[in-house]
Amino acid sequence: MTDTRSSRRQRNAPTINDVARQAGVSPMTVSRVINGEQVVKAETRAKVEAAIAALNYSPSAAARSLAGGDDVRIGLLYSNPSASYLSEFLVGSLDQASRSGIDLVVEKWDEQTSVQSVVDHLLRGRINGVVLPPPLCDLEEMVAALTAANIPAVAVATGRPPADLSAVSIDDRNAAYEMTRHLIALGHTRIGFIKGNPNQTASAKRLDGYVDALRESGLAVEDDLIAQGFFTYRSGLDAAEHILSLAEPPTAVFASNDDMAAATVAIAHRNGLDVPGDLTVCGFDDSSLATTIWPELTTIRQPISAMSRAAVEVLVRRLKGKKGQKSEETEHLVLDHALIRRQSDAAPRVRPRTGGRG
Repeated sequence: MTDTRSSRRQRNAPTINDVARQAGVSPMTVSRVINGEQVVKAETRAKVEAAIAALNYSPSAAARSLAGGDDVRIGLLYSNPSASYLSEFLVGSLDQASRSGIDLVVEKWDEQTSVQSVVDHLLRGRINGVVLPPPLCDLEEMVAALTAANIPAVAVATGRPPADLSAVSIDDRNAAYEMTRHLIALGHTRIGFIKGNPNQTASAKRLDGYVDALRESGLAVEDDLIAQGFFTYRSGLDAAEHILSLAEPPTAVFASNDDMAAATVAIAHRNGLDVPGDLTVCGFDDSSLATTIWPELTTIRQPISAMSRAAVEVLVRRLKGKKGQKSEETEHLVLDHALIRRQSDAAPRVRPRTGGRG
């Protein structure tokens, strides 16, 4: 009976999101205060500390009971050009870290910093495990260095999970296939595609889904309709400008993430095209950006927050097993995606385009 009441209290314990709402700040700011970072203003720090006291929030309580009083510290390494993607990833992982009662340390990595120096920094910080969002989930040098240092890691959103690494992802190939089939069902036969960064294995999977859907429908795969992007808004502008300047431009463009889809909408408007009347534009991720532009984007919902939560859960299970001398089996979780239809898609226009010459 005592165990049941204890588990109930743990499930109802305040989370980092509760503290953030109470203090009127972001979960990221709460994390910085908890981790003792000095970048937070004194006034803001006081608000967060007051909220922590008022809610009786204890991020490490469960961690101390997890392994003989030792705190569990998980590192989140990030190097992602999409602010909207990273924001959702951080919220999910911070919330799950709070619910699991472990400390989450957020660290940025860039190419100017050597992989080994990052791993050494993690070891000095007594990090027990690491969550790797894209593109670091596919950086072989990072994975190898963490493995050599005996630091468990979970790769998130990789298109090709390593056999010896736990991973959380979606079926990127099938998701892109479904979106392309959706566009074909609307009547589009010339569909442009903006590829993702080649340093991420998910990019190739999304291209495969687009190509497979075209071929299955008897449509030609035209190289001119495929442009290279890098998951950034700027790269989306360049790719969309190339595709829409073709002598026979497409009636629809499917971009490998929402940032590049939003850039495509911007180029279409600059060219005097109505979206979706003259041009259908679709994205991938369903990040916050998808609903902050007009028209709102039809997109593939990749459950970013849920994936980061699952990654933290997988890592905690791994660490519990390690401390209990249990077997250290890797887990590969595939979460559900969904096609979310909004205002940016329509059947192709049969009359002349508004931005074209009569």
